[in-house]
Amino acid sequence: MDIQEQIKKYIASQPEPKRSDMQTLHHRILEVRPGCKLWFLDGKDSNNKTVSNPNIGYGHHTMKYADGKTREFYQIGLSANTTGISVYILGISDKAYLANTYGKKIGKATVTGYCIKFKALKDINMDVLEAAIRFGFEVQQEQQ
Repeated sequence: MDIQEQIKKYIASQPEPKRSDMQTLHHRILEVRPGCKLWFLDGKDSNNKTVSNPNIGYGHHTMKYADGKTREFYQIGLSANTTGISVYILGISDKAYLANTYGKKIGKATVTGYCIKFKALKDINMDVLEAAIRFGFEVQQEQQ
């Protein structure tokens, strides 16, 4: 099964209204960055043990670890969680930036250094979320 099919199956497996919200977000992210690299992580480790929620990833950047090793990974992530949806914006060096810039304007969401978590799209300002996603893609381009 290719990545597109895995993403479609993952979104389809979600209960409504989360399914529709995730489909909307998936299309909106692809409108922000058409043709970006897509990722699908099933949340399982090499022993097939579940270690995280499945994630859809968009774009790519190189993560650098303290020991000097690097790893290719996505820039923007989308995942269903038990209470709603998480959007991950990776690679931002200022861990207060997302909360300070978008936290007060986004609506009913929890904003951390790299994650925007909310129950449903109706609870947030989609334009503010899109601005945060655009920032996530742009900050990576500047660092490359």
